Amino acid sequence: MTGYFISRNYKSLFNAAGKAKTDCEFILSEKGFKNLGFKQSSIPNSAIGTLKNFLGISFALLRLPFKSTLCTQYPLNKFRNYVMFIAKLKKCQIITIVHDVRFLKGRTGSADKELKKIVSSDAIIVHNEAMKNWFLEQGVTIPIIVLGIFDYILTKGLPDQNNSIRENKPYEIVYAGGFGEGKNSYIYDLDLLQQEEFKMNLYGIGFDYQKLKIEKEKSILSYKGAFPSDVVAYHIEGSFGLVWDGISTEECSGQYGQYLKYNNPHKTSLYILCGLPVIVWDKAAISTFIKDNNIGFTVSNLNELSHKLENLSLEEYQKMKTNVDRVRSKIISGGYLNDAMNQALKTA
Repeated sequence: MTGYFISRNYKSLFNAAGKAKTDCEFILSEKGFKNLGFKQSSIPNSAIGTLKNFLGISFALLRLPFKSTLCTQYPLNKFRNYVMFIAKLKKCQIITIVHDVRFLKGRTGSADKELKKIVSSDAIIVHNEAMKNWFLEQGVTIPIIVLGIFDYILTKGLPDQNNSIRENKPYEIVYAGGFGEGKNSYIYDLDLLQQEEFKMNLYGIGFDYQKLKIEKEKSILSYKGAFPSDVVAYHIEGSFGLVWDGISTEECSGQYGQYLKYNNPHKTSLYILCGLPVIVWDKAAISTFIKDNNIGFTVSNLNELSHKLENLSLEEYQKMKTNVDRVRSKIISGGYLNDAMNQALKTA
């Protein structure tokens, strides 16, 4: 059976959301799915990109065979209703990979309106059990498959700069992401914590040394620059990766922080790909995956971080690193989406 998808334009090579979707397209292609649309592109101009998307999607829908299998990705902004209408008209089986639920992200006030867009599929693939449970609580009855974690494709192979075990403290903790207001403003408060056991290596767009709470020379924060999403993994160096969003070091608060209760942050996959165990908020949905695979540890408050690192033995850290190697081999090969798609094709 041949399945199909429709590629599109993705505006930014620095954008994690774009990377997740282009990786899905790559994995689907490797699985034998065919792109019916124009070739994938990264035109930064919104107007030109939107026009190309419309023309490419229209071209694809004309070519879409009747009663075939179409894999879509959500959100698709302006054109999802158009795609779904034609695909249903052609009596296609539709599988949707859910990247974001805007209602859970605090971007829209209507869960019902968004649900109609998502569950007009024959099966959906969601991030984790917490997100699946939310859909079930809304009365969704179509098959819901759990992804587990997002894959992260690199054509140049696994990074090797973090392969050795570093016995010297303090630990180097990595944070990768854009430094926008509300997203991770807690970063600038890390200097105020008890933090003898760690320092921070920061990667992403928008970091501002002017916002430091202490003198730059005394800060544990070290900004390493911003890199495109397909090469940043080869630049990241550290001992752990940190998954923590919001405005507070005491908990993941604000709309970004609370979204961690349902979301699988793409940076989690990036850290693992770099060979780094992961530190995550204990109420984050992805914390279950981290604990089940013993590839890091959880904290309820970043004030706990130094104490936890102080009590971490070299043997425990080595075991986490070994487990990370196992998981990252599956992540770079597209194994998690491949497993989820196999399950979706059986149940849809």
